[in-house]
Amino acid sequence: MNELDRVIHEPARLQIVALLSGAEEADFLFLQRETGLTKGNLSSHLVKLEEVGYVGIEKTFRGKIPMTVLRLTAEGRAAFEGYRKAMNAMLKAAALSNAPVAAKLKTLSAPLDAASG
Repeated sequence: MNELDRVIHEPARLQIVALLSGAEEADFLFLQRETGLTKGNLSSHLVKLEEVGYVGIEKTFRGKIPMTVLRLTAEGRAAFEGYRKAMNAMLKAAALSNAPVAAKLKTLSAPLDAASG
């Protein structure tokens, strides 16, 4: 079974990467609003994602107003796709391994269902 990318797996970073995967770029305030994270918390997660090469951070200005624009790098998109595939594989494996248990439980509960009917 594939290992999950621990950088992406952290819930706040997963939310950030998922949001960025659906857009070419997003600004800091949009991510803050959508994730509900504080400025400091969001900043620290973005630094971690930037350190591993998953997010590009560009500081710019809109007129005289500073703006931070973020985007997933090609490496970040590939990592997120790999994470999604690994998670799907884990969920499928769990469903398959639990199928015999579910069938057994259904068989055991059938007499109870018949008795109550």
